[in-house]
Amino acid sequence: MHWQAQDQMNARSSPSSGFEAPLQIKPSGSRRWFVCILLFALVALSYIDRQVLSVLKLTLQKDYRWSETGYGEVAFWFQAAYGVGYIVFGRIIDRVGARIGGALAVGLWTVGHIAHVFVTTTAGFALVRIPLALGEAGTFPAALAAVAEWFPRRERAFAIGLFNAGSNVGAILAPLMVPAITLAYGWRMAFIVTGALTAVWLVVWIAFYRRPRESNNISSAELAFIESDPEPASAPVAWSRLFATRETWAYISGRFLIDPIWWTFLFWLPDFFGRRYGIDLRSYGPPLVGIYLLADLGSILGGWGSSSILTRGFSLNLSRKSAMFVCALAALPVAGAMYAPNQWVAVGLIGLACAGHQGFSVNLSALPSDLFPRATVGSVVGLGGAAGALGSMLMAEYAGWVLQTVGSYTPIFIVAACAYLLALLVIHLITPNYAPVVAIAA
Repeated sequence: MHWQAQDQMNARSSPSSGFEAPLQIKPSGSRRWFVCILLFALVALSYIDRQVLSVLKLTLQKDYRWSETGYGEVAFWFQAAYGVGYIVFGRIIDRVGARIGGALAVGLWTVGHIAHVFVTTTAGFALVRIPLALGEAGTFPAALAAVAEWFPRRERAFAIGLFNAGSNVGAILAPLMVPAITLAYGWRMAFIVTGALTAVWLVVWIAFYRRPRESNNISSAELAFIESDPEPASAPVAWSRLFATRETWAYISGRFLIDPIWWTFLFWLPDFFGRRYGIDLRSYGPPLVGIYLLADLGSILGGWGSSSILTRGFSLNLSRKSAMFVCALAALPVAGAMYAPNQWVAVGLIGLACAGHQGFSVNLSALPSDLFPRATVGSVVGLGGAAGALGSMLMAEYAGWVLQTVGSYTPIFIVAACAYLLALLVIHLITPNYAPVVAIAA
């Protein structure tokens, strides 16, 4: 491809450009990996909390006579608030940093989550899920800002892949934890217990997390490694400047195209297995666990792959885009998932696509911290998250229309198979050089 030829000619940029980290400084210390563990736990808790209601849907629908359209409204308003929350918290985190911004986001989402115990109607659940969605939307802006603070560029994609794997762990744990708690203590206790776990995380975050130079538990060698990338001082940038920057649109476009595929898998896979293979609520657990384990593997390998290429002296352009290309190819076979002869072949095809999504996503998620000054990362991430939420809302409408009129998942899987190559093409056309943004001051 064009970027490969170009990058092989310019594999090492000059240190003054800020494009590549000096390779002579070797990794040292482990404090930054404890930060990564905290972020992994944050993402896992986010997915657990957002899925408690979906796991309890049948129980609550039976007890309180919910309609399908009422539940659909709950999901719609969650997604709408989630998109708004990305923009709001992206900006907040740029101004106050990952520690305070992350704490505000988690505190808001925890209050909204526990407030579920006080309502029983779909209108009530839609209302309390708004603060849950707003706060959860701050998860990734805070996590990506923390990675930008604690990891040099050569390790960022790998670190993002590791903490992003928490999403699949949360997706696995929720259907295991929630039914057990509900059967033993009632559905309200499911919200209380999972909310309490998030509150514990918040206490640990506030007590522990500091920027590297403010931390008392970091060695001078590790600090030197973290700061081995030139990071000029910066200040938050006006929205007009961000929207006038091509790299912002590269990230927004990528998120708009790929986020809907992940949300479609999360929302519709149980229905697919039920329609296609007759699997019911008691037996779709193993197929979903298999899919999310493959997704975890893709998240880690996708981040490791581009970081490995980068440490060998190649440019960010080649490293990130090569990894995204491989991940996009992994999604192609899902186009035939509807015709899989049995559920486990379908699990393999869908799991491979989910692995491709997660690997693609972690490399796309590195774009803001790769290319933008640190004080603008949260705002760029927020804009991308909002675009992803909008795309997910449109995809949900498309999926519903297809299933209502066509009655087959094939058109949905074809869109999923093509989305990643299309996203990479758009990203490459917008930012062919994948070079850091300069002259973006407010």
